[in-house]
Amino acid sequence: MTMTSVKRPLYLLSVCRLLFSLVFCIKALENIEDQEFDRVILLPGQPSSPAISQFSGYITVKQEHGRALFYWFFEAESEASKRPLLLWLNGGPGCSSIGYGAASELGPLRVAEDGASLTFNIYSWTKEANLLFVESPAGVGFSYSNTSSDLDVVDDEYVAEDAYSFLVGWFQRFPQYKTHDFFISGESYAGHYVPQLAELVYDRNKDAPKNEFINLKGFIVGNPETNDYYDDKGVLEYAWSHAVISDELYNKAKNVCDFRISKRSDDCNEAVNLVFRQYSEIDMYNIYAPACLINTTSSSLSSSSESQIQQANKNLLRRLRVPGGYDPCYSPHAEMYFNRANVQSALHANVIGNPDGKWKVCNDHIFSGYNYTSFSILPIYSKLIKAGFRIWIYSGDTDGRVPVIGSRYCVEALGLPTRSPWRSWSHERQVGGRVVEYEGLTFVTVRGAGHLVPLNKPSHALSLIHHYLSAQPLPPFPA
Repeated sequence: MTMTSVKRPLYLLSVCRLLFSLVFCIKALENIEDQEFDRVILLPGQPSSPAISQFSGYITVKQEHGRALFYWFFEAESEASKRPLLLWLNGGPGCSSIGYGAASELGPLRVAEDGASLTFNIYSWTKEANLLFVESPAGVGFSYSNTSSDLDVVDDEYVAEDAYSFLVGWFQRFPQYKTHDFFISGESYAGHYVPQLAELVYDRNKDAPKNEFINLKGFIVGNPETNDYYDDKGVLEYAWSHAVISDELYNKAKNVCDFRISKRSDDCNEAVNLVFRQYSEIDMYNIYAPACLINTTSSSLSSSSESQIQQANKNLLRRLRVPGGYDPCYSPHAEMYFNRANVQSALHANVIGNPDGKWKVCNDHIFSGYNYTSFSILPIYSKLIKAGFRIWIYSGDTDGRVPVIGSRYCVEALGLPTRSPWRSWSHERQVGGRVVEYEGLTFVTVRGAGHLVPLNKPSHALSLIHHYLSAQPLPPFPA
């Protein structure tokens, strides 16, 4: 063997390494360019201080269908390079994580009651994490598909696959966050979305050479739909135990409804309709809060027509219609803001996915046509608890839609050993709620909060997410 023949492969290896480095550098520069294109400088009506590092735009999840999901990302207020990454999902199905989670609950910017300006949220979860919001599935908010039939086949599996594809694409655009601890969070019907996405990430991570590795550490869900039987049973029992319905109606519904089966009898439909009719007088999502008085179908159950009530009954009111809290009329205010042309331009967003050209808090087409294929998420909990993920469930205790009663039934059904018994936790020298720690899962109630805990009790919610992300137990009461 000549010296030349020995040196040639070494030379070629050096060239290959150089080319690989060059390709890597080019790709890195492209990522930086894409990030900067998505940077949001200043939104209309945004306060000039404090400074907020934010990005928004689209990640394609199915190229051949022209399907893309819209995201809004906020870097943590301090030490963003060290903080975990937290994804937030809203449910519905068909409701916007931008309109609810980002702009009314836990994001740093909230839409003001005038629908034209923003206020800074001093209890934003950006104090604890880098926050990523995504409107899912396609057809929700600014997310879209160029294939109209995509909106007719939506179910839990479809949503999870698209959310996973979104994550892979987002980490390619923001590779600096790949090594951060990653957590998934959400509320309401995201009680399905969040565990299902966590399971998919867990399964795909097992084949990391083939799939992008995602550094998932756990998930936390609030007032989550989890198991149809326990959740529906909880709705009825909560309405009776909180004096919303009469003894007679409660007993009638108990006798004629078997929530273990998906097809309801006519007698059960009639009884449940009567239960929801009682809720039409108040805010079901926060039973002690004032109801919205604006006459719009997206803001109040009291404005629902008979057909809407019947449709709600078919799905046991799965749609998030009424956010409670400081602004019970939040939905129309958010729609005013996000439909402004200058807002959409600043967010790099468009409304091509909506047939009427309007951004809406919830997409009625997805809600009414959603294919409910998952009766229970509890098997996923059992699987991921065994895998060692950090899992918390929290529940605002004034929510009539996904009541604490039903969530307690769900948790108890897992049959987990108790690590720390039921106790009060402390917040600002008051009882913040109750907490019980199981082996592999923590269940927390938030006293006086409704369906949207970060909106109703923002300082409680910030304390909650701080302790979750730092893996610390909630402080005892008295402190």
